[in-house]
Amino acid sequence: MYRKLLPNNFGQKILLATCLCLIGTSALAADLSHYLRPVEIPQPDNNRITPQRVELGKMLFFDPRLSGSNWISCATCHNPGLGWSDALPTAIGHGQKILHRSTPTILNTAYQPLQLWDGRARSLEKQALGPIEDAGEMAQSIHKSVDKSGNLIDELKALKGYRDTFEAAYPGEGITKKTIAKALSSFQRTIVSSDAAFDRWIKGDKKAMSKSALRGFKLFEGKANCVKCHSNFNFTDNGFHNIGLEDATDAGRYAIRKVNILIGAFKTPTLRDIALTAPYMHNGAYATLEEVVEHYNLGGISKANLSPNIKKLNLSKKEKADLVIFMKSLTGKPIPVIYPMLPVE
Repeated sequence: MYRKLLPNNFGQKILLATCLCLIGTSALAADLSHYLRPVEIPQPDNNRITPQRVELGKMLFFDPRLSGSNWISCATCHNPGLGWSDALPTAIGHGQKILHRSTPTILNTAYQPLQLWDGRARSLEKQALGPIEDAGEMAQSIHKSVDKSGNLIDELKALKGYRDTFEAAYPGEGITKKTIAKALSSFQRTIVSSDAAFDRWIKGDKKAMSKSALRGFKLFEGKANCVKCHSNFNFTDNGFHNIGLEDATDAGRYAIRKVNILIGAFKTPTLRDIALTAPYMHNGAYATLEEVVEHYNLGGISKANLSPNIKKLNLSKKEKADLVIFMKSLTGKPIPVIYPMLPVE
């Protein structure tokens, strides 16, 4: 049942040409089908999504016992009520330590081939345990410890509720680092965006987008050239770019790949549900979308190792406002989340 969580897009392409007449320009692409949601959620063959795995992953995601302090859960930073982020400029980790990067939304991460701001994790499974074990984030031990204290696997094994749930999700595999990562990844793959005004518009609802939003879309694909990096259904090229942020000293992707153009480069974030995920940028530099648009309008601030995609745009006040309205049209109605009951014995 989870292989086709999303409706098939058969017949939707037929409606796209009709939608284009609302913009009244030939400058836009004649085919917008690349903006349609993929039919299936990407998932590995060795960890196919099942209801049991999603249930287990959800329990783990909201359980503060995954942290060394027993008060930080994955949901502490990735709050469903805050666009699956935390509304802070940069994250707060173990011992109230302020971290140097913002908390990215985990919305639609199933569609991303690389995870984290610098792309160092090549799958959700490889990313899942990183924050748990990181001393600055959740500071929890998963490896076997000599004195058995503070060990996540032992803590979970001590609870019959978790033993039974792991067995239902991964029969015969037990409670291990691997099954913890697989369960968290299974739940995270179900965190996807809902249809926004833009989606309804490309499927044929002529009233879904305002005139301002339609002008903004024309700018997005044309003069502002946002589509150069924010492309396709998830509005990201999954690439890494230095966008010229002021006083940015974080090496970014360069720490993973020693190529000069990647100094200070970070993964292009999705624009899905963008109205819910402020502050923006990897360091939380901007509080509003208006500030973000002005940054790109100026062609960035710092010119060192600047991506060749970043250039002055010379947008008018009205054009900047239209662009913001369009980006807000990419925000859908949040999908309600019911918190799970966690095992106590």
